[in-house]
Amino acid sequence: MGVRRLIVFGLLLACLAGALITGRELFYNLVYLWLTVIVIAGLWTWTAINRIRIGRHTRALRAQVGRPLEERLSVRNTSPVPKLWLEVRDFSNLPGHEASLVVDSLAPHRERIWVVRTLCRERGRFRLGPLALTSGDPFGLFQVTRQVPQTTNIVVYPMTVDLPDFTLPLGPMPGGDALRRRTHYVTANAAGVRDYAPGDSFNRIHWASTARRDRLIVKEFELDPLSDIWLFLDGDRQVQASLPEPGPEEQFRDVLWPGRAEKVALTAATEEYAVTVTASLAQLFIRRGRTLGLITYGRQRDVVPPDRGERQLTKILETLAMFRAQSRVPLADALALESQQLPRWTTLIIVTAAADMQWVLAAQGLKRHGLRVVAVVVDAASFGGYNRNAGVVEALWAAGIPAFRVQSGDDLVSVLSFGSWTSQRFGGDNAA
Repeated sequence: MGVRRLIVFGLLLACLAGALITGRELFYNLVYLWLTVIVIAGLWTWTAINRIRIGRHTRALRAQVGRPLEERLSVRNTSPVPKLWLEVRDFSNLPGHEASLVVDSLAPHRERIWVVRTLCRERGRFRLGPLALTSGDPFGLFQVTRQVPQTTNIVVYPMTVDLPDFTLPLGPMPGGDALRRRTHYVTANAAGVRDYAPGDSFNRIHWASTARRDRLIVKEFELDPLSDIWLFLDGDRQVQASLPEPGPEEQFRDVLWPGRAEKVALTAATEEYAVTVTASLAQLFIRRGRTLGLITYGRQRDVVPPDRGERQLTKILETLAMFRAQSRVPLADALALESQQLPRWTTLIIVTAAADMQWVLAAQGLKRHGLRVVAVVVDAASFGGYNRNAGVVEALWAAGIPAFRVQSGDDLVSVLSFGSWTSQRFGGDNAA
């Protein structure tokens, strides 16, 4: 476009010079012609992006690795003048999201709509937008760009796998030591009644007490007398490892697209496997109706207090979506710091890639203090790391702590099942 503009201006100057030197009418007519072309092109360009409306709509601001994100974009011409061409350029930072489009011949009061489906391959928080709208004249001499700064943030949750079972270690029931905590969920444990408060569900109204007291009375419930489950995700950056590219036997998720199917590979890194294991366990226990909490040591210490329900699962997945294994706190020190915060009979599931024996001793200390400890150990050596942690798994079993060993390319459903527990406990392949 710049070359064309230079050629037109060059021809204008040449014709003007010819007219002044020779005085011939032909050169004056050419000067008028090129001036008319430049003026028309300038006016056309000035009106090219006026009265253009751009819209973008995302079905949901939450997505998940291995699932498609769908976005609908539209360009509408509200002027009586047709637009020969419009370039919509998108500057989103979501990997693989290509929403840019060139719209040709947009008639007056007409709209062009296109749908972009992006397969999410990375977890985290991403930005949709901003946009840039570019157009020009039919001669290709000028162009103008208008920025559309509006942006939208989306959160991509980590991948999860549907675990059919994950057997927790047996232990004494909490009995009289159970913590009595009120909950907004309806459980089998009625704790009493109280006055109605705005937001209480009508199915909690105790009609007999309401009739007797002549005001709305609702029932209160307590959580079931089961111990809490805490997921502890270790993000010590010193123990992480990753492979340059996913191998053919990586963990995959089938993705159904309109008219076709694809597979998304889990990134071959200890961090991604640990996050996926944690998210999958959270999904399993929340669906079972258990009270679940989360502790992560990544860029900072993040804690999601124990609760149950889909809202709790959303909180955990959002925390895991932003998790990055950049902690400088060794796992043994982190367990020592958290040991005073966890009540007795709590089940603690540790997900780590650490291979040193110091944290095994710390886990034994937690067990002696009345906690039920389970470990999921991601083998960093299978991801290109230097330290093998098969000895850690054996030491955990010797201390009476169930341990699962996850390697690169393992089927997480099989590794975290009861059969895998039995094989690892009694010297199966994964314990070798």
